[in-house]
Amino acid sequence: MTQANNPLHGITLEKMVTELQQHYGWEELGSRINIRCFTHDPSIKSSLKFLRRTPWARTKVEALYLDMIERPW
Repeated sequence: MTQANNPLHGITLEKMVTELQQHYGWEELGSRINIRCFTHDPSIKSSLKFLRRTPWARTKVEALYLDMIERPW
């Protein structure tokens, strides 16, 4: 029950990255979160590999995802 108020509960990192990429595109995503996996030859697979081992970057992706679902325009 501790996850009841967590909007990210049940959402995979792959789903977040995929939806962010579809919503913003790689170029805009790379400008919003300036990490190499979004700016140089980006792909879902390479992004997931980097984000799974880089907690600070994953935190930024989660924050942007939350912002996107709260304000989808």
